[in-house]
Amino acid sequence: MYADYYSLREDPFNLTPDPRFLYLATHHLEALNHLLYGIRQRKGFICLTGEIGAGKTTLCRALLSKLPSNCRTALIFNPMLTETQLLKAALSEFGISTKRLDKLRYLNLLNQYLIRVNSAGGNSVLVIDEAQDLPDQTLEMARLLSNLETEKQKLLQIVLVGQPELRDKLNQPKFRQLAQRITVRYHLKRLTKKEIAGYLRFRLYAAGANRSEEGAVYFEPGAIKEIYRFSKGTPRLINAVGDKALLAGYVHRTGCITRRLVRLAVSELKEVG
Repeated sequence: MYADYYSLREDPFNLTPDPRFLYLATHHLEALNHLLYGIRQRKGFICLTGEIGAGKTTLCRALLSKLPSNCRTALIFNPMLTETQLLKAALSEFGISTKRLDKLRYLNLLNQYLIRVNSAGGNSVLVIDEAQDLPDQTLEMARLLSNLETEKQKLLQIVLVGQPELRDKLNQPKFRQLAQRITVRYHLKRLTKKEIAGYLRFRLYAAGANRSEEGAVYFEPGAIKEIYRFSKGTPRLINAVGDKALLAGYVHRTGCITRRLVRLAVSELKEVG
C-alpha cells in the first residue's frame, strides 16, 4: 500500500527470509563466516543458535548463495521427522528420487550419492532448521550421518540451526558424543541500537529508496530509539514495527518516520498480539 507512495520497488520489512535483505551486522557477519569456514573445512557438524526472530533462517539462505557451484545442498525446515523420514527428506532435497525403502537402504543410497559428489571434487551440505525440535532418535541419526567419511574428510557437512533450547538439548549427557563432534558453534546475538539504524537504512535502500531524493522516507533518531525499546534488537520485531510505522507515515502523508508514528505502530502491534 505504501510502497508506491515512498517510490519503493517492494516492501522493505517483509517477514519472509529473503537473503537480499540480509543486513550483515557484526554478529551476523561473524556467524556467516563461521558457517562458511565449517563447510569449507569439512568440519562435519556446525551449530548456529539464536533467539526467535534473530535472522537465522535468512542467514542460512544467504549462506547457500555464497557456496560454490560444486557444493550440493539439502534444506530441511520441518524437523519433526523419524529417522527414516530424515533420510528420505535428505535424499529428496539432494534431488534423488526413491521408492519406499527401509532405513538401511536409504542410508546406502545417501552414502553412494555423497561418494559420487566427493569423487567429482564437490561437497555436500545438509541444513536442518528448527533443530531444537528434532526427536531424540532423529538427532542420533544425524550423528550417525557424520560417520559417512573417507580416510581424509567428511562426506557430509551438517548444519544444525535452532533456538537456544538446541544448546540445552546438546548439553544433555545422552548427546555427549554428538556435542563433542560439533567443533564450529555460533550464537547469534541481537542488534545494537546503532546497528538498528543501519538495518533500517539498508532495508529501505534494498527496497529501492532513493537516498538523495527530496522527501525520501527515513527514520528519525527518536523513532530508532523507540524501535530498539520495543524490539530489543530482534530483526523480526524490527520488521514488524518498521512495516507498521511506514504505513502510519503513509496515512499521515510524511516521509519522516517520527517517534510518535513508531509508538502508534507499537500500540497497534500490541493490540494484535
